Amino acid sequence: MIEVQNLTKYYKDFCAVNRISMTIRKGEILGLLGPNGAGKTTTLRMLTGYLRPSSGTIKVNELHMPEDVLKIKSLIGYLPESAPLYHNMLVYDYLDYVARIKGISDKETRYDRLLRLSELCGLSAIMDKPIADLSKGLKQRAGLAHAMMSDPEILILDEPTSGLDPNQIVEIRDIIKRIGKEKTIVFSTHILSEAEATCDRIAIINNGRVVADDTTLNLKKRVQENSLIRISLRGADPEKALALLKTIDSRLEVTLVDPVEENLVSFEIRSSGDQDFRSDIYLKIKETDWIILQLAKESQALEKIFRELTREVA
Repeated sequence: MIEVQNLTKYYKDFCAVNRISMTIRKGEILGLLGPNGAGKTTTLRMLTGYLRPSSGTIKVNELHMPEDVLKIKSLIGYLPESAPLYHNMLVYDYLDYVARIKGISDKETRYDRLLRLSELCGLSAIMDKPIADLSKGLKQRAGLAHAMMSDPEILILDEPTSGLDPNQIVEIRDIIKRIGKEKTIVFSTHILSEAEATCDRIAIINNGRVVADDTTLNLKKRVQENSLIRISLRGADPEKALALLKTIDSRLEVTLVDPVEENLVSFEIRSSGDQDFRSDIYLKIKETDWIILQLAKESQALEKIFRELTREVA
């Protein structure tokens, strides 16, 4: 649906986006993840035709930017971080006005479109309310309905959950998932859990460059970070237990740590690579009369991956 090759944007001498290349497939939800100032907003503005790249190419559904920019814009619905709303209007009047601008002139067609969007975006109960009286979460929903008015094939959202409370974040996330069943969606965020919960694929961008582009599961596999196993034993001698655990595999780094309870012996066991040594540890301890009270592998969080990948190019 979207093909980007060597996309670059300079603001005078500052390179905001540096030779980004990616392909976004039809029906995919892609999360553009990165810290503030990474180049996410600039990238989205170039994809929408709002900004012209300094170099590189953008192709949307076989149309080329900027030659076919008007046709491309007709395929895209765009919600910037600050939704462009008229606060002195009622929600219904505002969306009706947007529909007229979008060329939906037939009154019945326009009404049906507003009805569908009000249900999809959770606006049915507040269509007669002034936009100025809405919470930020409801304003974002109104902005989302605006972006969806022309029934675009592609939806581009810039930080759609920024500044929302946890309940509002979940609501917007659910709406995005529902829309994603029919549309191609690209949205930016710096909230790591948001990208993991919503996206089919994540592209991590930092300092204007894509440092990773894959599914969440594959991203976790790609980061070479030591796995951590925690074990607590009852009835074990610390020195003997330490020596025994070290005999399991030469790749294991075993460290005695403060126990979680009295009368326990606790260790942290680190290893590189993907191999899970818990079964080997269990079988080795089973040969003794020690009791295992804890044997757990610490899962690798997306936050750790994000910090590692953005640190590499910082």
